[in-house]
Amino acid sequence: MSEQHQTFEGLKYRTDSGVEYWSARDLAPLLEYRTWRNFENVIAKAIQACEHGDHSVSDHFVEASKMVSLGSGSLRELKDIHLSRYACYLVVQNGDPSKAVIAAGQTYFAIQTRRQELTDDSEFQSLRDDQKRLLLRNELREHNKLLVETAQQAGVETELDFAVFQNHGYQGLYGGLDQKAIHQRKGLKKSQKILDHMGSTELAANLFRATQAEDKLRRDNVQGKQQANEVHLQVGRKVRETISELGGTMPEDLPMPATSIKQLESAIKKLKGRAGEE
Repeated sequence: MSEQHQTFEGLKYRTDSGVEYWSARDLAPLLEYRTWRNFENVIAKAIQACEHGDHSVSDHFVEASKMVSLGSGSLRELKDIHLSRYACYLVVQNGDPSKAVIAAGQTYFAIQTRRQELTDDSEFQSLRDDQKRLLLRNELREHNKLLVETAQQAGVETELDFAVFQNHGYQGLYGGLDQKAIHQRKGLKKSQKILDHMGSTELAANLFRATQAEDKLRRDNVQGKQQANEVHLQVGRKVRETISELGGTMPEDLPMPATSIKQLESAIKKLKGRAGEE
């Protein structure tokens, strides 16, 4: 685990009931905000984003106080805010993007928050792996549509441009392998799509890549296809780096499922057809 990611995790507290949270007072200096006033402005934007996302602000931003030691040895009570993991994600998303530590935090909390959502989702956890694959593949289809639209706004205009753009994302995530190389590594035929031959873990990694690339292109108002390609490459690398730090298997080393998404979808249609006949 990298030093920054270890520090993010090291700052975490837990309540008596086991609920995790971060102290905004602790997070501010780590994110290189020297004054509380400036950091409060970032928190205010994060709270606004939380409201717009239809989340309960009180569940993620809890007013608190923190005792700090003064030079004289006496203690002083300062205003603090306890932040959930999701609140931390919103804070770093609204932080100064020019700070390297903010970029690291955006990747870390985005992936960790999504991992936590899936872990907490009992319905998702109860699904068989084939069902998880179908759910993730459909979610990836939708996010790829958003990625296409956002990339076009950045200057990725033609089909060839988008193919090059996509390859940059794959190369970042797969340690230099482009779409053709991944296709060959999986031993697929020309007509077969690599996304249809991924397990749930590999699909989840690609979903992180797609959602974070789309978000960064839009948030940073990226202009020009070369800059868009570089953003996609860097996002892919960040996701790969985080997988490594969490002790995960690199996507190119994950096993390929015996059944493709197309076969799963076809089997479901047949079952529904039979049920209709009955």
